[in-house]
Amino acid sequence: MRIGLLTDGGYPYATGESRLWCDRLVRGLAQHEFDLFALSRTAEQEARGWVRLPAQVGQVRTAPLWTADEESLGLHAPRGPFSRLLTGGGARTYARRERRRFATHLTSLAASVCTAGGEPGGADTARPAGTGDGAGPRAADEQFTQGLYGLAELAWEHGGLPAALRSETAVRILEAACRAPGTGRTVQTATVADLLAFTAELDRVLRPLSLDWYEEDGLAAVDLCHAASGGAAALPGLLAKRFFGVPLLVTEYSVRVRAHYLSSGGAPVSAPVRALLANFHGRLATEVYRQAALITPGNTHARRWQERCGADPAKVRTVYPGMESARFAALGEREDDGGPDTLVWVGRIEPAKDLIALLHAFAEVRRAEPDARLRIIGAPAPGPAGATYLAHCRAVAAELFPDEAAGTHAGGENPVSFEDIGDDGVPGLAQAYAAGGVVVLSSVVEGFPISLVEAMFCGRATVSTDVGAVVEVIGGTGLVVPPRNPRALADACLALLRDPERRARLGAAARARALELFTVEQNLAAFRGIYLELIAQAPVRSAPRPEPGEGPRPFATPPEAHVLGLRPEPEPEPHPGDRTPSWAGAAPGPGASDA
Repeated sequence: MRIGLLTDGGYPYATGESRLWCDRLVRGLAQHEFDLFALSRTAEQEARGWVRLPAQVGQVRTAPLWTADEESLGLHAPRGPFSRLLTGGGARTYARRERRRFATHLTSLAASVCTAGGEPGGADTARPAGTGDGAGPRAADEQFTQGLYGLAELAWEHGGLPAALRSETAVRILEAACRAPGTGRTVQTATVADLLAFTAELDRVLRPLSLDWYEEDGLAAVDLCHAASGGAAALPGLLAKRFFGVPLLVTEYSVRVRAHYLSSGGAPVSAPVRALLANFHGRLATEVYRQAALITPGNTHARRWQERCGADPAKVRTVYPGMESARFAALGEREDDGGPDTLVWVGRIEPAKDLIALLHAFAEVRRAEPDARLRIIGAPAPGPAGATYLAHCRAVAAELFPDEAAGTHAGGENPVSFEDIGDDGVPGLAQAYAAGGVVVLSSVVEGFPISLVEAMFCGRATVSTDVGAVVEVIGGTGLVVPPRNPRALADACLALLRDPERRARLGAAARARALELFTVEQNLAAFRGIYLELIAQAPVRSAPRPEPGEGPRPFATPPEAHVLGLRPEPEPEPHPGDRTPSWAGAAPGPGASDA
């Protein structure tokens, strides 16, 4: 089977959130051939290069989403006779007919995006712009799909879509859609600067419509498209299904719409731009879920988001992420309780992890158990914001424990230590979880809690906040408390610190659960069956017809097409001397002469 694996900011690049699980998938399903179609997010990611690819990877096609330079994007060459190149630049512009098509399709898309209440799960309290009375969410969704696929076909036939989306015409169309009756109150206040910011983001997200991946040796040749996320990564899968009938499988371990809502982004974004982007990503998610043959979220929490965006529950199947358990096996199989008076937190230091609440909770623990210690093991999130948050956490720790200043190592009398993997005493990840008797997760925002699963593989008892998929992952093998509640967090930690037998029972149960549900082997078995299921259900696609003037293609027709009973046999081609001229009327009777 030939799989087209679609990624956005991940595999095969050396960095990215989908890198690890995609690499495990490709290597674990070596009986299949994989073609990679990857979008990169930053110039730095491009510079870091790719991971080493296995032999079952066929071709790799990449495209950057971080640049507006058309010459470096590998865009599809225009196929129509009307497009032309501007002198001195690579931007393509349209003739009159193509300009009208572009305006029509962008108007449809803009009207659906500007619809009031267009967020996923929201009620459309006003009718969509440009629709008749009584039109509801379905009409707006239809407008979106008409505009999206219309722009895709225009890009396929004539190219030039990125330049058109950055044009004054595009801004005027969006401005008219924002001002139309029935649009949301927020988007009606959009300024020209807001519209320019939105068109820039629209150009970036829709860049896959213009790529040269939709060729006979590209996505047209694969048996199945597997998108490693929603959003931009799934767009090539939508077009492959529309143009060639290729079935689409969408896997989301981090729901793109949810990530968009929670992301603060780099630069501040105005309220109208946020509303437009939320509506656009919501409409796109709805279309992706509607066209997908199957959707595989990584947990029930993600599944609820997908169903809120319109995913058919019958097409949604939870497949937990696969994680390597072997490196934690030695620790998990020992009856080692670690530091019986020590709490351990492991992860990336950032505001979403709410280490401030953890520090306040530990102050309560310390008052009840003076010998208790807290080890915070992890690096700050990349960028100045991560370093600032780490400095803030250190300052809070010093303020809460003024007589025992927080240090940077595990020794001494310091009740709180900030460490990183590779420091003295923490040579590896397994040793980080072995450093304490109880592992704590204090997040206020969490998707699939990877650090929690790692602690379970290590056989550690855990105390976690009730966010994301935590309850689903724990399943009764740990203590769960409300987020942003230091008192409840402290009480749960104290309960486990004071009861070693309970810690041992919960740790053993947690390890058994993790080995049953969250291993790489479980993940590979699930996708092995899903691939076969989808291919068995997919209709047979006929071979593409040769171009005019091109001879027959060898092996274009599969051998089974000639098996009797499967397809009607074609009429034999008559000998040239046996043909009856069209002007001769009916065929001659039995006694007629051939002369």
